Amino acid sequence: MTNKRLVVTTAESMNQARRIADALIERKQAACVNIISGVQSIYRWKGKAEEAEEWMMLIKTTADAFEHVYETIKELHSYELPECMVLAVENGSPEYLRWIDESVE
Repeated sequence: MTNKRLVVTTAESMNQARRIADALIERKQAACVNIISGVQSIYRWKGKAEEAEEWMMLIKTTADAFEHVYETIKELHSYELPECMVLAVENGSPEYLRWIDESVE
């Protein structure tokens, strides 16, 4: 197990995803953010089935920076309840994991 984390969230538009990604990188809360377009989400919200096209974001960060990442997502997101799930990274290439450490404060 490492102290690296992969945070998953979605955004309602490419502009919103870029705004969040840019802030995370600028604030040194993440080493990298991948934005995946054209995600079709089907979900239950307030008792009703909903469907939306969203942009998924995969955020590479550390355990220590997660709370800051979460606060930035909440600050810049338009959703009442933005998705924010964190996955522990068990292992990875040592060079890449070191790069994450060097990129995140």
